[in-house]
Amino acid sequence: MKIFLRSFCCFILIVCCCAFFGCGKEENIVKDESKLQVYTSFYCVYDFVSKIGGDKVQVYNLVPNGTEPHNWEPTAGDILGLKDADVFFYNGGGMEGWTDKVMESVKGENVRCVCLSEGIELIGGNEGADPHIWLDPKNAKKEAETIKTTLIMADPDNEEYYNQNYKDFSDKINKLDSDFKAAVLNKKNKTIVVAHQAYGYLCKAYGLQQLAVEGLSADSEPSPAKMAEISEFIKNNGVKVIFFEELLAAKSVSVISEETGAELLVLNPFEGLAQQEIDNGEDYFSVMRKNLENIKEAL
Repeated sequence: MKIFLRSFCCFILIVCCCAFFGCGKEENIVKDESKLQVYTSFYCVYDFVSKIGGDKVQVYNLVPNGTEPHNWEPTAGDILGLKDADVFFYNGGGMEGWTDKVMESVKGENVRCVCLSEGIELIGGNEGADPHIWLDPKNAKKEAETIKTTLIMADPDNEEYYNQNYKDFSDKINKLDSDFKAAVLNKKNKTIVVAHQAYGYLCKAYGLQQLAVEGLSADSEPSPAKMAEISEFIKNNGVKVIFFEELLAAKSVSVISEETGAELLVLNPFEGLAQQEIDNGEDYFSVMRKNLENIKEAL
């Protein structure tokens, strides 16, 4: 009897685990069939699609809120949900290493899979192409235009609505771009020290240079020689600020900060937001404007 009960309990536990890990994150959301069903790869893409699609689309984001997306992998439940989507938007450029698996899984399904970095010139990093294209506002505008065009193709009855939302987005982007240009104009110091080599497009757009403690990979570790080199640069050049990211451990930059006396400030690559930040209404524009203020302080 005891053996039977033990075996039965193990069976129940296995079933529960399979149900928990196999289900998608959106299982409790009631689908509105009157709206386009759209999936996005991570939060930046979700934010852009939500702004252009507005209340005409129902958007599901795959990477959980507050999760660093570089090494995240979709579950079987995520892929199953994607098969019912009208459109799947992803950044590409090496940002999501799992998209080939997804494409193969939804092959033959009526799902438009759209790479937002297509047609945008990628720049290199120490470990390959830098996928963080949206950190140049002009690239974010191009991504939004691709989203608009795709939504119109999938839902032509609401073309005027999507065009208007894109215009509003574009106007805000133009103002953000103008403010970044004004902020760095005539600044003698053009180098920012960052934790993660994610800011190549931002720096290229505004004539800055990034000195990164860690590489493009979110889990790369700097060597002692690299940390010593950066510490020496900070001391010799009077650098006041080291930038870190809230979704990544800041151990390396904390050590350098303690050694050099440089202040730690956030430079958010907008890969993901914590739930509290989302609840507080944070989005691409609010995050980029905070980045702008912190860069002004650093320069």
